[in-house]
Amino acid sequence: MSAQRFAPARKKKPLAPPTWLERYGMLALGLLLVGGMSLAALLAPWLAPHDPNAINVDALLLTPSLAHPLGTDALGRDVLSRILYGGRVSLWVGFVAVGISSAIGLALGLAAGYFGKLADEIIMRGVDVMLCFPSFFLILAVIAFLEPSLTNIMAVIGLTSWMGVARLVRAEAMSLRGRDFVLAARVAGAGPMRIILRHILPNALAPVLVSATLGVAGAILVESSLSFLGLGVQPPDASWGNMLLDGKEVLEVAPWLSVFPGLAILFTVLGYNLLGESLRDLLDPRLRR
Repeated sequence: MSAQRFAPARKKKPLAPPTWLERYGMLALGLLLVGGMSLAALLAPWLAPHDPNAINVDALLLTPSLAHPLGTDALGRDVLSRILYGGRVSLWVGFVAVGISSAIGLALGLAAGYFGKLADEIIMRGVDVMLCFPSFFLILAVIAFLEPSLTNIMAVIGLTSWMGVARLVRAEAMSLRGRDFVLAARVAGAGPMRIILRHILPNALAPVLVSATLGVAGAILVESSLSFLGLGVQPPDASWGNMLLDGKEVLEVAPWLSVFPGLAILFTVLGYNLLGESLRDLLDPRLRR
C-alpha cells in the first residue's frame, strides 16, 4: 500500500473575510452616482451656465467649448443646462411614481398577507390580471388617451408598477403574522390595524426599500422612453428622453446631442441599480458573507 494513504490530510486555509471594498464597494459607487446626479439636478439653477430654453440663432450646433461645455443643439440651446434641468424632471418622475406604486403595493400586500382567504384571493387575482399586460405597452395605451404631461406620466407609471411590491409585502406579511410577537399582540387585545401598522409593517419594509430603489431606475427609463417617443415631457421643457429625440435628427453632424443625455441616463440608472443590489445584500442576512 502506498504511504500516501496514511499521510495526514492537508488542512484547508480558512477563507479570508471580505475586504471593505468587496463588501461596500458597489454601495459606495452607487451612492456616489446617485448623490452626484441628484445634487446636480437640485442645484441646476445655480450650476446651469445658460437658460435651458433660451434660443440663440448665432450658436446653432456648436461643438463643446468653454462657453458651452457640452455644446449646443439645433436651436442654439446649451446642452449642459438642459441636461441639468432634465435631471430634475427624470428624478422627480422616478420618486413620485415609485412613491405611488410603493404605497399601493404596501396597502394591498399587507391586506392580502395578513387577512388571507378571500382578501388574498381577490388581491392576488388582480395582481395576476395586471401582470398579464406588458407594463410599457399598457402605459403607452393609457398615455395615448390622456394629454401628455408630467403629472399624467407619474400617475400612470405609479399605477401600473405596484404588483411586484404587493407580492413582496404579501410574502413578508404571511411570514410575520404567525410570529410570537404578533400572536402576543393579538392576545393582548390589539386590533388588526394596530398589529399591521405597529408590528408587521416595520418588519416588512426592507424588501420594499430595495424594490423602491430599483423602481426609481425603471421609472426613469420609462419616462425617457415616453419622451423619446414624443408622449412624455413636451418641448420646450427639457427631458433626457426628448433631448435624445432632438439629437437623433442630427446624429451624424452633432453626436454630442445624443451622447451626453444618454450618458446621464446610463449613470443615473446604473447608480440606482448598484444601490438597490447593495441594499439587498446588506439587508438580507442570507446573502451576507
